[in-house]
Amino acid sequence: MKQNSIKSIVALCAIGISFSAVAGNKDRSGQSGAPELMINPWARSTGVFGLNASHIGGVEAMKTNIAGLAQTSSTDIGVSRGMYLSGTNININNLAVGLKLGEAGVVGINLMSMNFGDITSTSYFEPEGDGVYRPQFLNIQLGYAKQFSSHVNAGAAMTYVSEQVGNIGALGVAFEGGIQYVTGKRDNFHFGITLRNLGSNMRFSGTGFSVNADKPQSSPTFAVSQTYPADKFSMPTYLNFGAAYDFYLDENHLKKDSVPVHKLTAIANFQSNSFNNDYLGLGMEYAFKEMIILRAGYRYEKGIGNIEKTTTMYSGVAMGLTAQKRFGESGPLVAIDYSFRPTQRPANGVHMMSLRFTR
Repeated sequence: MKQNSIKSIVALCAIGISFSAVAGNKDRSGQSGAPELMINPWARSTGVFGLNASHIGGVEAMKTNIAGLAQTSSTDIGVSRGMYLSGTNININNLAVGLKLGEAGVVGINLMSMNFGDITSTSYFEPEGDGVYRPQFLNIQLGYAKQFSSHVNAGAAMTYVSEQVGNIGALGVAFEGGIQYVTGKRDNFHFGITLRNLGSNMRFSGTGFSVNADKPQSSPTFAVSQTYPADKFSMPTYLNFGAAYDFYLDENHLKKDSVPVHKLTAIANFQSNSFNNDYLGLGMEYAFKEMIILRAGYRYEKGIGNIEKTTTMYSGVAMGLTAQKRFGESGPLVAIDYSFRPTQRPANGVHMMSLRFTR
């Protein structure tokens, strides 16, 4: 079984490398739509810039690597709130539930919405504004994952995408798949691959594209309404490779199944983007008795740090903190996560806060 698992990993690597060779068309940088599909609403993973796709578990894995959903032991519930680009009134709200169905695997649902606040509506005749409109983005994700052996998790998910801006809107469906592999003396080497946001093209439509044309001279009694179609746009597809290694700093004093007192996890990650620069990142997590976890990461992309050439608002740095405790031997694990990612001015960074209940 282990040999078959290794062969599966090698096959996925080969497919991924082939995809990377043709996917990174940087001439189309910034031309994809549905940018919210690139946003991770969970504080635990954004504390390392989402570099932990190799070992992330629970409902949070639905926004990083769906294979990690298989790590849900029974029931996993999470809510999160994000202040996206502080000061812009853009908020992210997220709710997810994961449920284990015995040996059949784990199913999960994730609901994410973005609220942009009230935006003044202006026109040629009303340059000072004639009301407000409220853009709304909604993603509904359904996922399934299964632990195929003690070393391999795999999963797949589908996301329904809805974008509404005033009296125009767009709908789409995106698909993803992922795998996680663990090995080592204490299962401390992690490897993960995920391909996300493969989906249908989207197109905005609605009455907002209709205009009143000039009256034909032969028909002076009515006006003609014309609709101008919008162009299609693609999903922001990307391929992610991740690896992590756990260092047990007091390994000689621990049994295999006991909770480590000090654990340090080194993380490496590469992401090939179809419509953006590729990402290369390194991160680190330190856990004390699995109760207090500190994390930090750095994600590099071409031009970052050069205000004249950069294509990202981020500085590349991310940091986060988790405080968690299990109540009773069979009670729920309650965790609070926080992350912060500095951004270029005039934005004031991205704050994420999550609350998780796990049984």
